[in-house]
Amino acid sequence: MSPADPTNPNEAARLTQQLIDQGYTKRQVAKMLGRDASLVSQFFSKGKGASMVNALRQLVRAVRGGERDEEALAAVAGANTTRRRTKGGQKARVRGKDTIGTPGGSMAGRAGKQAIRSGAAHLAPVVHETGQAGGKLAFTVRMKGDQYVHSAGSEKDSGGVRRGFIPRSDGTEERTYGSASSGGFDAAEWSQRVAEHHGDVTEAMKAWLVETGRAVEDADIAYLEVRAWVPGENS
Repeated sequence: MSPADPTNPNEAARLTQQLIDQGYTKRQVAKMLGRDASLVSQFFSKGKGASMVNALRQLVRAVRGGERDEEALAAVAGANTTRRRTKGGQKARVRGKDTIGTPGGSMAGRAGKQAIRSGAAHLAPVVHETGQAGGKLAFTVRMKGDQYVHSAGSEKDSGGVRRGFIPRSDGTEERTYGSASSGGFDAAEWSQRVAEHHGDVTEAMKAWLVETGRAVEDADIAYLEVRAWVPGENS
């Protein structure tokens, strides 16, 4: 590929520059994208990066929304990166789980402390796009142990999900709601819930936990993960 025109950078370079302007280095951007730092440099020098544009757009959107946690941002990028194809046209195997960002395929996103405070808005597209594709959702929620109504493992909490409880040294507990094996939650219904909370996925989840008797009224979600898939699709 011929060298890029420095006076007219491509979309990948322009989006990366916006992240750099927000205080991130090219190496950090590369880590979020799950790629080598040399590739990010080639966005500027060789005009590469077309396959990374969607992921970069979502990174910029998440950062502008208040997310600063690099682990959470890496999940955002992973959920919006189209999986490479093999010579035979099949999706290439990649590290990680549920990190395909193609609507109608498998998607995922996580929100840490910073994004939680701003409503984890970057997770809304995962919910809405999966709802439009007729898909399913599963969630992982982290809160203080005393903010859950039921004890860990209770059938009234996340019954049937054997891996649905992880105790942590800081007194919080992670619990999983829904899974591919149990059928998951209707994404279209959750899309409506999120819309009713003006795109605030955190508040939509908190409301559901309280409504279903799983959390106390003043529950404070510290971490939220959304996993999405379409039944029958290969991920």
